This record gives sequence, structure tokens and C-alpha cells, in this order.
Amino acid sequence: MNWKHMTEKQIIRTARKLARPFRITNGAKFRLKDVDPGDTLDFSPDDKAELKERLAANGIRMLAALQDKLYADDKWAVLLIFQAMDAAGKDSTIKHVMSGVNPQGCQVFSFKAPSVEELDHDYLWRCVTRLPNRGHIGIFNRSYYEETLVVRVHPELLEKQKLPPQLVGKHIWKERFADIRHFERYLTHNGIIVRKFFLHVSKKEQKRRFLERIEDPDKNWKFSASDIAEREHWDEYMAAYEDMIQNTATPEAPWYVVPADNKWFTRIVVAAAIIETLADLDLKYPQVGPAKQKELAAAKRALLTKK
Repeated sequence: MNWKHMTEKQIIRTARKLARPFRITNGAKFRLKDVDPGDTLDFSPDDKAELKERLAANGIRMLAALQDKLYADDKWAVLLIFQAMDAAGKDSTIKHVMSGVNPQGCQVFSFKAPSVEELDHDYLWRCVTRLPNRGHIGIFNRSYYEETLVVRVHPELLEKQKLPPQLVGKHIWKERFADIRHFERYLTHNGIIVRKFFLHVSKKEQKRRFLERIEDPDKNWKFSASDIAEREHWDEYMAAYEDMIQNTATPEAPWYVVPADNKWFTRIVVAAAIIETLADLDLKYPQVGPAKQKELAAAKRALLTKK
């Protein structure tokens, strides 16, 4: 197939085929061990060049066209959440997949350790203040899910949140999962479509990428000693991620558990999932009424009769 001349319907159909195997809408039976971080479906390394062409020639073009309709329609908003272990490729995936999108209609927020001001509010507050406007795509590089991940692995962080002691019980994580499910349902009911991506990298591949950051002077800035410290908690994080997905994967706000050992494949799947999401909204440019049509006709006549 000539990827450069695929029709819109062919692109959307291909996107669904690529994204659906990794979509989790009911976490009850989800097990992280069932997802191979090195999976590339039926594609071999020899297919890499062709798939990259597909992303460049079709995926980015299609995303740009759909985002333009989203912006013009001004009714829906889309929130894309990215979670992953360090070096899984969140930053580069966001950069490559969204490279053709109009920056006026897209905002990216990276959530790091909460500030003093943020700790004086509930844990959802800092994310709520950065939700996308209607017609926009919002991207969260990490999110409120950190409250069920890093805070769970390091429970001493709960003390900094100044919660009343009686609220920090053995059911706190189930309570937070319930709160997040309700919050995401609320967003959906208000026209904010939520799609969540866990980029699943293997421990072996993470090690290789860390060593590359250390050995390549141009990548030294990416490395932090804290990355190695967090790596010591690998099994705890994997258990936390699994529990998170099991408890927060819903039909209205699904998780995509995307194999991340091969960055080219990760980007293809993420682009496919976003295309599928926007296509499902059946977006159209606003139709103008008779009064607007008369205004346009008058403007055209004025332009044609004057120099």
C-alpha cells in the first residue's frame, strides 16, 4: 500500500487496528505481565521505516486535520494523560506525535513534585486548573495519578500533604481510585474526553537508556541520580501501576498500555489512539446560517469591486 495516498477512512481504520489491542476499558482482569514491553504486533524491525513513513505522511496530517475541526467546533476538549517509568519515552512521544498540531489549540503541562502552594490544596487542584478549554487538546506529562504511584511507593510523602490523620487509613488508595473514576466521569459528562497512556518499558531497556544518557555527552542533562534510586523500587512501581489500571480503566476513560521498548512503535500506537479518539467525535466544521452567508457574499462583492 502507498501510505502517502491513503484515504481518510483508510487512515482511521488502520488507526483502530493499531490502537485497539492496547486499550483497556475494564481493568478487572488486567495483568501487567500479559503485556510485552517489546511487542510490535505483527511488524518486524524491517517494517520500521514504512511505519515511520505512515506516521509522518498520514498520522500527523490526519491529527492536524482533526484538531482543526476540534478547534473550530469549540464543543469538545480532549485530555491526554501520559504516565511511565523514567526513560520510557514520554517526552519524545509527545514531541513526535503532536508535531503537526497547531500550538494555539494544544497545551502541554509537566507535573513534577508539588509546590508549597499546591500542597496547600487537594491533590486534584493543580491538574484541575490546567484542564483544556473547549476546542483544545490538553496533554498531561504525569498527572494526578502520581498520587497513586510515587506517593504510594513513598508513603512518607503523604505527611507533606497535611491531611487529617483520620483520613490516612488502609483504604486510602481505593478511595483515591474511586475519586479519580468519579472525576473522570464528571469530565466526560462535561465534554472533556479523557484518554490515558501508560508507556510500558522493560527494566532491561530502561537500563540501556540510562547508560546511553550517561555515556552520551549530549544526553547527560537528561540523567538524574534520583532515577537510579527510583529504579530500586521497580517491583513496587509495577504493582502500583497494575493496581492503578485495574481500578481506573473505564469505557469513558480507558487506559492504553503501550509497549515502549521500541520508540517507533510506541509513537505509532499513541498517534493511532488519538486519531481514533478524535474520529469517534464525528467532528465537523460549523455550518453558517443565512445571515452569515449574506455577510460573506457582501464582503466578496466589496472585495471584487475595489482595488
